[in-house]
Amino acid sequence: MGHEVSLVALNAKKNHHEFSEDDKQLLSKINYRAFDIDTNVSVLEVAINLLSKTSFNIDRYYDAEFERLLIHELRKSNFDIIQFEGLMVSLYLNAVRKNSKAKLVYRLHNIENQIWQRLSMQKTDPFKKSYLKMHAKRIKNYELKQLNNFDAIAVFTSQDKGTLLEYGVKIPIAVLPLGINLDLYNPDPAKTDYPSLFFLGSLDWLPNREGMEWFLENFVHDLTEGDLRVRFYVAGNDIPDSFDDFEVMGKIFIQGEVDDALEFINSKAIMIVPLLSGGGMRVKIVEGMAMQKCIISTNLGAEGIHFEDGVNMLIANNQEEFYDAIHRCITDEEYCKQIGLNARKLVEEQHDANKVTRNLVDFYDTVV
Repeated sequence: MGHEVSLVALNAKKNHHEFSEDDKQLLSKINYRAFDIDTNVSVLEVAINLLSKTSFNIDRYYDAEFERLLIHELRKSNFDIIQFEGLMVSLYLNAVRKNSKAKLVYRLHNIENQIWQRLSMQKTDPFKKSYLKMHAKRIKNYELKQLNNFDAIAVFTSQDKGTLLEYGVKIPIAVLPLGINLDLYNPDPAKTDYPSLFFLGSLDWLPNREGMEWFLENFVHDLTEGDLRVRFYVAGNDIPDSFDDFEVMGKIFIQGEVDDALEFINSKAIMIVPLLSGGGMRVKIVEGMAMQKCIISTNLGAEGIHFEDGVNMLIANNQEEFYDAIHRCITDEEYCKQIGLNARKLVEEQHDANKVTRNLVDFYDTVV
């Protein structure tokens, strides 16, 4: 849209990003600087953190050298807007405020304390439940201190906006859903294996791992010996070695990372999102909808998406509902395809990056 954009990024060692051709094309149009940071935490550091009032899940993203690099970049240019992507980089808010006259916008990916609180509610082990609740409380305290220190906040969902208002946020808040470049999403039904079931996501994110463990533990028998006669594929990065125990030849495939995520999505028919905790808007759901996939998700997984159950997505919140939804989709191909076609139409209407970006720039104009 003719704006000058700079990106200063933290590149975490644990999930170091390799650039695709699309990435490189984008980076040629912006000013880009990256800084490698090791966010791994030792057992000793975790133990010491128990005596602290802050959470290591936030503290591990602070690096003094990166802060110096950031200040150097700020002093070279006069920015109108500086956008903080997620809670972790808000650790550098004070340094940015001191070294720039720009308006500071917080792009809230998730309400972080909700993730930890919801994770704790899923645990039966008293120690794990208490540990997760402790981190939820610490993260919430940090979030509440930071939120009104920005000039404006952009959230993905109306649910998150409502929560922020309950928290007492006084600055402007805009709901701007996830936007994707639809030119990159070209479904080819001729290459789709029907029936087939799949999950795609990062398993180093605790809500994803928890949801997949629940699904596999509850459905391994139905998928291998029962009435759900469908091949199931699990793909994504950082899949724990323990997931290999669920693999069953010709029935359950634990694939790990895939070379081309969109090609993988296109090749499968039904996407499941058994999310039991977490928050915000799920990127993979929007991408799956753009690829005309029939998606079965919990209400929590579909949060922020203006779906209509049974029209452009199927909602299942427990084992029985997931079973019924999967059974219907694998036995009625036309129904499955129609859900996918309706899903694509919804994404075109509400998640086109061009439309979302125009709304974002309009929001910036009100802030500046």
